[in-house]
Amino acid sequence: MPVKVSVIVPVYNPGPYIEDCIASLLRQSLPPDEFEVVFVDDGSTDATPARLDELAAEHPHVRVIHQPNSGWSGKPRNVGIAESRGEFVMFVDNDDYLGDEALERMYEYGVANKADVIVGKMAGKGRPVPVELFRRNHPHATVANAPLIDSLTPHKMVRRSFLDRTGLRFPEGRRRLEDHVFVSEAYLRADNVSVLSDYVCYYHVKRDDASNAGFQRFDPVGYFKNLREALAVVERYTEPGPLRDRLLRRWLRVEIVDRMSGRRLLALPDDYRRELFQETHAVVVERFGPGVAPGLRPGQRIVAALIRDDRYDDLVAYAEYEAGVGPKAAPTGAEWGDGTLHVGFTTEFKAGGRPLTFPADGGAEPSDTAPADLDEAIARLGTAAVNGFEKATVDLILRDRASAASFFQKVQVTRERIPADDGRVRLVLHAEATVDPGTAAGGAPLYGGLWDLYVRVGLGTWTKECRLGPVPRQGGPTPPAGIVVGRVVLPYRTKQHDNLSLDVDRASKSLGLGRLTVEDATMSDTEWLNLALPVYVPDRTDVLVRLTSTGSGRSLRQTGTLTPAHAAGSLLEARLPLRDMRGATWRLEVCLAPEDGTPRFLRLPLVARVGRSGGVRLSRPTPPGLLRRVVRKARHVLGGALRGTTDRATTQEA
Repeated sequence: MPVKVSVIVPVYNPGPYIEDCIASLLRQSLPPDEFEVVFVDDGSTDATPARLDELAAEHPHVRVIHQPNSGWSGKPRNVGIAESRGEFVMFVDNDDYLGDEALERMYEYGVANKADVIVGKMAGKGRPVPVELFRRNHPHATVANAPLIDSLTPHKMVRRSFLDRTGLRFPEGRRRLEDHVFVSEAYLRADNVSVLSDYVCYYHVKRDDASNAGFQRFDPVGYFKNLREALAVVERYTEPGPLRDRLLRRWLRVEIVDRMSGRRLLALPDDYRRELFQETHAVVVERFGPGVAPGLRPGQRIVAALIRDDRYDDLVAYAEYEAGVGPKAAPTGAEWGDGTLHVGFTTEFKAGGRPLTFPADGGAEPSDTAPADLDEAIARLGTAAVNGFEKATVDLILRDRASAASFFQKVQVTRERIPADDGRVRLVLHAEATVDPGTAAGGAPLYGGLWDLYVRVGLGTWTKECRLGPVPRQGGPTPPAGIVVGRVVLPYRTKQHDNLSLDVDRASKSLGLGRLTVEDATMSDTEWLNLALPVYVPDRTDVLVRLTSTGSGRSLRQTGTLTPAHAAGSLLEARLPLRDMRGATWRLEVCLAPEDGTPRFLRLPLVARVGRSGGVRLSRPTPPGLLRRVVRKARHVLGGALRGTTDRATTQEA
């Protein structure tokens, strides 16, 4: 069959980190005869070349090309393009990995939309990835109608005929930002770009040893020289005006302003900070015209102006203030209803643990000049926050703890100005979010794992995230588990920081089944077991009940149903096959989600004791520890009695 996709992987000394990449490529849902993998070994000196040769020998759709070290990833990718046979090429780095259906979904999406470039949703494991770009699918995206320019890493699928028609290739040699040059030109020259956001296609991974190429400290002179080359691409393929300014603003914001702000700047040694500052100052003065900086947020404009005016000490002072500002989100309620989890919370920005206060009224928009001092900078931020309060945004994001895959949930927001001291106000946002387990993962059901709840707040100059919490330990909003769309979803409070998270299909003891008593259960004359369970179901739900003999170990399975009883519980109803249970004691277990893979049975703290005539009595099982203590006590008493009898007999004989 024709090759649909050629996956090109540049390789240099990845060590064991390449194994996740390899495994994900071998797991692809696209049949092996419809795609190929081209590993280009760029002079690795570890055991990787031999590992790749073995892999190619085992899998006909895997090829390996060995070449002397070129110094960076550009040449290996170009060699891969030249050797590829696919209709599309997909670029993957050797320490990252793909979602299992990534190639199939991206290919079909690209073909359906006649795209030259397909951008798949990314998840960052210890690394930042674009967020706004992946709010929804963009079948026909351009740099004008979507934030494409936020995603300039090379991990895209590109039509091979487009590369041949344009002659587009990666810059080669030891250099930085070669992907910016390639991807920005691809966006600007493509007939269509499609963004697939409802499935995580690419996992961007930070190594445990932080030895990824992108995490190594760079030479500022060389780095910003390469940055100028990316700017030149935009200038070559756009006309002067608002669109060009908006695209150039991406490099001013991400590569200069964000790098020279807050904790990121403060984490660098002073001598390196100063070297970076001098190079950024030169680029800002030389390459960004008067229409670029005004489109930044007010705080970003302050940083850009301080860099432009060569005020290093004031820049550091502003970074120290800004590093202490962030949102806090406090949950106010969480409950199940209509098959969805409703989560309420309030959020506002704080500094030093105290809520920020703002002038009651706004004022004139801050200018693009550098502030005279830190007080003026803070005043500008306050004015911007007040002026933009009615447009402030709140998002609830579910993030898979294992993969960092992130998904936006539906949120309704109301805004409140709370009077504070000296005529100032607090700007508080109240939110009601809806989490539907059937669609919460980008339109798909939540899959098994732990999901952390993050709140993303946009106010004035700031767009920042925080965890949702802490949940009060007494009376906090932690509803019972819900059985929805075949998933067991348990909202819970994390142990370390008391934040709100979701456990999907993993919890057992924390479901509360162990607290059941005999009073929660009844047996009818018609052999029906009725048991109140502390789990929510939106409607009548099938479950499995397993009965296991404590004597023989024989097991029986019965289908049961859960019926909604109230907001915090349901009623389990199951018929017991008493004819097959006579003369034995049976442990009770329940599988709450029998349709989701292998049944997972949870033990209930009840046993059914069935007489030989078929009568049944429910009771709590005797704890194993208690049984052992009773046996030891009986042996002790019995042994004492025997010793006493022997002593009396000996006395009588004497």
